[in-house]
Amino acid sequence: MTEINFKKKISTNAVLEAKDNLVITSEFVSRITLSLDSDYNDTSKNMLLSLHPADLADLIETLNEDYRKKIVSNLGDSFPEETLPSMSVPILTNVLELISISLLTSLLSKLDTDDIIYVLEICTDELRKNILAKMSKDAQKLIRQALNYNEESAGRLMQTDYVSIPINWNIGQVIDYLRESKRIPDEFYALFAVDSRHIPVGTVPLHRAMRTKRNIKISDIMTKDPKIIKVNSSQEDVAFLFDQYELTSAPVVDLRDRLIGMITIDDVVDIIREQADEDILKLGGVKGEGDFYLDAYKTARNRFSWLAINLITAILASISIAFFSATIKELVSLAILMPIVASMGGNAGTQTLTVAVRAMATRELTSSNALRVFGKEILVGSYNGLIFAIIIGFITGIWFSDYLLGLIIALAMFFNLIIAGTFGAAIPMILSHFRIDPAVSATVLLTTITDILGFILFLGLAEFLLIN
Repeated sequence: MTEINFKKKISTNAVLEAKDNLVITSEFVSRITLSLDSDYNDTSKNMLLSLHPADLADLIETLNEDYRKKIVSNLGDSFPEETLPSMSVPILTNVLELISISLLTSLLSKLDTDDIIYVLEICTDELRKNILAKMSKDAQKLIRQALNYNEESAGRLMQTDYVSIPINWNIGQVIDYLRESKRIPDEFYALFAVDSRHIPVGTVPLHRAMRTKRNIKISDIMTKDPKIIKVNSSQEDVAFLFDQYELTSAPVVDLRDRLIGMITIDDVVDIIREQADEDILKLGGVKGEGDFYLDAYKTARNRFSWLAINLITAILASISIAFFSATIKELVSLAILMPIVASMGGNAGTQTLTVAVRAMATRELTSSNALRVFGKEILVGSYNGLIFAIIIGFITGIWFSDYLLGLIIALAMFFNLIIAGTFGAAIPMILSHFRIDPAVSATVLLTTITDILGFILFLGLAEFLLIN
């Protein structure tokens, strides 16, 4: 096979595969790395540019640093700007080091404000200063203003490009403005009607505006009670608002209620995903974005503190067992059975805890229904406790030919599952009351409580009924 035919085959197959699939496959990765290693620059460039910017970001995250350098070098000025905000922080940090300041400035100038902020946030102070110096004064002003907002606020999330129209305009004037103005954002879903003070008083979905006759006034078709977001609102509040009212976009106002930006559904989807990822990581004792992409030493360091806390709680559980060491010596069967009680309590409690933390995040669990939820989880614990108590009691009685021992573990199982349900629901509520993130601390507290009380219940009942 000639070199030209070889290059053509790689390019054609890879481009087709990139278009037909939504994810980067191992076959595509093999082909692009082969092309990069073979220095087929045009072929590689065509393959890379055939990808959606988000898929290109996935590809860059998949490959090692040497291939990232080759990709950045190969694409040069053709590097898709939307790929930058689609990358995770650790990989983006590495890629930024490979791009010249002039090219980086050019790429960022094509992005929405919120995407620019995402990239600039991770830049060093010197790099950020150099980039801003090369931008227009208007862009500098908007970006510096956005950087001054709280990191978790709507001000960081919003984009400053939006379409505002006077409330007294008609549809014909709006259409003419949209066609002639050079300041219209690339993507928007609604028109924001404003009064003379630039305060939003209504919204008009784009589909409604396009279906309305030219002579109809904006005030006649606009939503007169728009959902407006304050610039200092938390991102969690923004996500809740979009989810609750099924919004596609919403206006953002400053402290004087003047329109300064908008938030769109694609930005909120990112926030919801990030919050879900963050809660999962916290519940698992992993902190920091991009743990998957860090080297082994940094990953181990990030996980060390959580494991250290778990070691302490395990020691506390062992101390509770030590109080019954004499009982365990007389009945070795207790040592065999006691992990069952603690394990079932921990798992049952984690189920309740997971549901409670999620319900609090989505605001389904509030102070108004907390007691009802609390009571329900106690009842669930009672139901499951009774069922599993009967099962484990029967199995233990047959296993050790001792039905009194079966009764003891059955009672311990029953009460520990009730305890698990009770504390699984109560701990997140209590932590939230004291403004402590339940996703961070609840798991450690819950497993410590269910382990210690499970051991004490089982071994205490055994000592009282069997030894004494």
